[in-house]
Amino acid sequence: MQIKFQSISRSGYILLGSCLAGLIGIHCTSPGAATQSDPFQPYSGTVPESSIRFEMLPIPAGKATIGSPAGEKGRKPDEGPVHTVQIDAFWMGRYEVTWDEFERFVGAENVDAVTKPSPAFTDMSFGMGKAGYPAINITQHAALYYCKWLTEKTGQFYRLPTEAEWEYACRAGSSTAYYFGDDAAELADYAWYSKNSKEKYQQPGQKKPNKWGLHDMHGNVAEWTLDQYLPEFYSSAAASKPNAWAEPTKLYPHSVRGGSWDDGPADLRSAARKGSDPSWKQRDPQLPKSNWWMTDASFVGFRIVRPLKKPSPKEIKNYFKQAIQDL
Repeated sequence: MQIKFQSISRSGYILLGSCLAGLIGIHCTSPGAATQSDPFQPYSGTVPESSIRFEMLPIPAGKATIGSPAGEKGRKPDEGPVHTVQIDAFWMGRYEVTWDEFERFVGAENVDAVTKPSPAFTDMSFGMGKAGYPAINITQHAALYYCKWLTEKTGQFYRLPTEAEWEYACRAGSSTAYYFGDDAAELADYAWYSKNSKEKYQQPGQKKPNKWGLHDMHGNVAEWTLDQYLPEFYSSAAASKPNAWAEPTKLYPHSVRGGSWDDGPADLRSAARKGSDPSWKQRDPQLPKSNWWMTDASFVGFRIVRPLKKPSPKEIKNYFKQAIQDL
């Protein structure tokens, strides 16, 4: 499998500084900060109404071959056939979204009940840790509405990645089973998974990143994408369209990627796919089930992206209107 890059490229990333950009809630890198002549740089944003920072890294536009070859160890049928996708440039979160970030949204004022999570009926971390840990047990709908809130508060369009964007960013130019190679014996240097996680998720950023600076793309928590999970999607013509997206038409299943602290090596591969399931709310005592929270998905979180080309206000509004409520 080969990935060929076109247009923008990046050879490395600069430590975040304190230069204030002319964007609401956005701080850019220094030196080499984002400028009018070159806005596509790493930057640091601030979660609204807080001092909590999040880091965004540029993912260059390019043409990628997505999926896994027939001979890859652990491969499943839904990972083929291998196909080529043109991806536009975007920024992606260096880390998974943490409870510190997500709970600012949960506790935000001046957010109506339709677009703000209902109070959780129990500790959704189930004792595994909150401060500095990834937000888990939240629905795809809740992750989307966190993005909606962040978009409205910052003036920049944030969303979940598509499956194609997620795999493209994870691979970071690689064509191997993992972004570091094919040898699962090296996973402990790059990922939290069933053999080293001590049966719980961990604080992001402790393992080695990929070549584009992204941490925990393998393991720790699996990550929501925008897509409906369709096992046969890669066989369709739509999978090879520019910026391919299997737009959801029903509640289940949605696609999660990356594997988790509870998974074995095969489920952490760059091409591995998984669909959500109603059993992820099995212990929810509410009728109807919560639109925002899960009780049995302590292995699922999310990270955000921001397209370089910002859609029109009408397109952004319509995008969030189409979110399928998790009822």
